[in-house]
Amino acid sequence: NMNEAESFAEVFRGGLPHCLLIVFSMLLICSPVMPSEFEVISMSKFDVNGQHFGNRASAISLEARSLFSWNTSRHCVLTRLTDMSIHDFDKLRHNAGGLILMLPFNILELDVETRELITILEQSMLTNAAPVPIYFAPYNKHLEKIIEDITYTTTDSVAQNQTTLGQLIVTVSANRYHINVGGGSIVANKNSKVPIIHGELIPNQLALKAVESVGDGEKLPVILITANLKTFGIFNDYPVNADAAVLLLLIEMFSKMHYTSSMAPKYRLRFLLSDVGLLLNFQGSKKWLDVDDNALQNVEFVLCLDTITESLSSGTDNALYMHVSKPPKEKSSISNFFKSLKSSAERNSDGLTVEGVHKKINLADSKLAWEHERFSIKRYPSFTLSSVKSPRSPIRTTIFKNDESLILEHTLNTSRIIAEALANFMYKVDPVSTVFEGEFAIKEENLLPYFGVKSILHNNDVKDAFEKYLNNVKIIYDKPDSRDPEFMFYNENDVKLNVYRVKPAIFDLFLTIVIGIYLLAVFLAIQYFPRFYEEVSKLTKEDPLGQLNGHSNERLKMKSH
Repeated sequence: NMNEAESFAEVFRGGLPHCLLIVFSMLLICSPVMPSEFEVISMSKFDVNGQHFGNRASAISLEARSLFSWNTSRHCVLTRLTDMSIHDFDKLRHNAGGLILMLPFNILELDVETRELITILEQSMLTNAAPVPIYFAPYNKHLEKIIEDITYTTTDSVAQNQTTLGQLIVTVSANRYHINVGGGSIVANKNSKVPIIHGELIPNQLALKAVESVGDGEKLPVILITANLKTFGIFNDYPVNADAAVLLLLIEMFSKMHYTSSMAPKYRLRFLLSDVGLLLNFQGSKKWLDVDDNALQNVEFVLCLDTITESLSSGTDNALYMHVSKPPKEKSSISNFFKSLKSSAERNSDGLTVEGVHKKINLADSKLAWEHERFSIKRYPSFTLSSVKSPRSPIRTTIFKNDESLILEHTLNTSRIIAEALANFMYKVDPVSTVFEGEFAIKEENLLPYFGVKSILHNNDVKDAFEKYLNNVKIIYDKPDSRDPEFMFYNENDVKLNVYRVKPAIFDLFLTIVIGIYLLAVFLAIQYFPRFYEEVSKLTKEDPLGQLNGHSNERLKMKSH
């Protein structure tokens, strides 16, 4: 009997590897599945005057948590941009391990308040350094489901199961996600540079001879018009460049006027266009002034274009603001142009108003509010035309935009107002008359080609336009000093976001306990099976013997009778 029990136990011992296969299968179930891959864009990173802006890390390999459940630097927060607040961002950039924000599918579908909150958040992100890696992901339905799963697991489910057992079951059975973004080290771009292009519009001698009082065109007073090309925002993409489009339109239209004998100007027009602008503290105009300071010795005024059209307007404000560092004196050039601008707005727009805004230059602040302050510091009469009243408006740095047809319509209207005001001032024509009409009329086809301009270095579009209409066109570059750089850009690497679905750490503990109990049960069954078999065998042998003895007694009783 013992031999039979031992033989039977050997079956279990020989079958133990099959038991391990079951264990391995359970381990395979809880292992990470194939990752889901998503496109991501790194947050912009740059330096200005020794200050760091943007993030300074790139690689992420952490557990994904929602905006409501993270609590350590071992967590990477995955959430929607629309759910983030400035308070959340301030906390995350110091304490979280990483941040991935999914962009809205269509920002125009959001209500006005949400759009305003997004632009304010953008501004906060662009004006603060973030030691943690930050990425933006275009809207994706699958990524949206992952965000919902993370948020549901960590908030709703726990709230719905108030008992300890219920919360334990939710915690053990819930899905977790692991985020991986591979990124190399953040390296300063030693080839960083800001291109600046400038040229001038000098009327030909035939046009000047028609008006004897004008004299030599080289001696005419100068009007300088400047603008900046926005080449990035919170991430590396091109925002709306309406300012550059207006400047290029003015170049084209006034080049036609300057060669018309009946419209001989009393001023030379110079144009200056540089990359980036506000985010680099107007580094382009600073460099140009340092290199070509004598160009403005005979300047009448400097006109700067800044956010001439609100790229993400709510449609509540319909005004054009003239920003100055000090109120202009009566009958000065800036005062006369302001009157001309108001008159032009009344004739060429439907309800757009022109207002003056005075703000002193804060010399204690290294960051300038407006570009004209660069020229005002050097005592050149200057001002900025803008659609925003406050220099702190987040619209100036937003990368999001309205429908382009609305932006084009508003920009075209503003262009006509500025062009007419400038023509009335330069040609001394009757303020109530219209200069740009007939063959000189400003139309959509004049403005539209310039809306696609992205950078001075991109496809030579800007250079070609300058050289087509202007004289003495030059491109200069502002490069950071190797020892004490005023600005610096950083190399961007193309990376992918990989999201793995995994079980939480407590599930591993739970699974370990279950497997341990299972293996212990198998071990005890194998060890004590012979004894168990012996006891069972005894019981099975005693019962038939008892039954047999019972039948014999009955037979004896029957015989005795």
